[in-house]
Amino acid sequence: MDAKYQIDDTSGIITPALVVFRELLDNNIRHIIEIAGDASRLRPHCKTHKTAEVVRLQAEQGITKQKCATFAEAEMVAEAGCRDICLAYNLVGPNIARAVAFRQKYPDVTFSVTADHEIPIAALGHAMTEAGTTIEVLLDVDTGQHRTGVTCCERAERLYQLIAETDGLIPGGFHVYDGHQHQQSHEERKAAIDVEWAKVIELRDKLVAAGLPVPRIVAGGTGSFPVYATKDDPTIELSPGTCVYNDAGYSAAFPDLKFPPATGVLTRVISRPTENRITLDLGYKAVASDPPAGKRCTFPELPDAVAVLQNEEHLVLETDRAGDFQPGDELLAIPTHICPTSAMHKEIVVVSGGKVVDHWDIVARDRQLTI
Repeated sequence: MDAKYQIDDTSGIITPALVVFRELLDNNIRHIIEIAGDASRLRPHCKTHKTAEVVRLQAEQGITKQKCATFAEAEMVAEAGCRDICLAYNLVGPNIARAVAFRQKYPDVTFSVTADHEIPIAALGHAMTEAGTTIEVLLDVDTGQHRTGVTCCERAERLYQLIAETDGLIPGGFHVYDGHQHQQSHEERKAAIDVEWAKVIELRDKLVAAGLPVPRIVAGGTGSFPVYATKDDPTIELSPGTCVYNDAGYSAAFPDLKFPPATGVLTRVISRPTENRITLDLGYKAVASDPPAGKRCTFPELPDAVAVLQNEEHLVLETDRAGDFQPGDELLAIPTHICPTSAMHKEIVVVSGGKVVDHWDIVARDRQLTI
């Protein structure tokens, strides 16, 4: 086992188990801050870890703002002590009332949400006004992913004006997510981002010239935040997510980002059905199945392994080294996609210096806590 992934005593760990290695996690948080230049520029996304302890570790290193995608995540972050939270998700249906409930439960939290359409803007304003409170709203800007948001056009100007004019709402700036920018080359990624950034700045400048405040631009994700970090604009808030833990997928996609995976899934051999096969207790209920079958995790100790079959509770590997393993032997799998993998586990086993030192609840894996 690579020394950085050493676990001295695994006898008490029921597999498959999600494990975090504290030294790697701490180093990844420090490296995020190094890239940003200052912790005050960061608003990391908590979707990857979903745990209060990581929020507190980030706060200890000076990170005071958080981004999330669900109300469960927002509540977890608030309970962890963060007082500046952006729920980067356009609210509809029951989430309008939940926004009111959140504002009432955490009146001391600067809380912002996103919007890209007139109807939810009106509904949110009405709900806040009826409750006698307010909420900050960021215009969700589409920079080419075409998942949500509005492009930098006249409609974007009108929507931001509408936010400013709607009782109960406070114009909070822009949300600019560019998860489609996956160029392996940093320079190619930067060039593509800069084209869209110029449009965002033009929109911002028009609104400011019209007398509207644009106090922040929550920008980027893991792959793009180093590009935004080089821009001298005090309104930028950098929003990396995955790199706090990192995974095999992002390590391959962005070779310029030097974040060793800080988490893995400990798994045990349960069978050796053929001479060149071992079967692990690592089904797709324990590791994210959005990557294609056969590419959902890697094994640092078994690089030649080929995943040939995966079911709910089983993963079958073919390897020339199958004869080296017996039922009960262990391997550490590095997920290709850690974010949904985290959500599959109730807790994460914390290892430091090779010792199991704690267990952290993955609180926000649920869609609802109390709100």
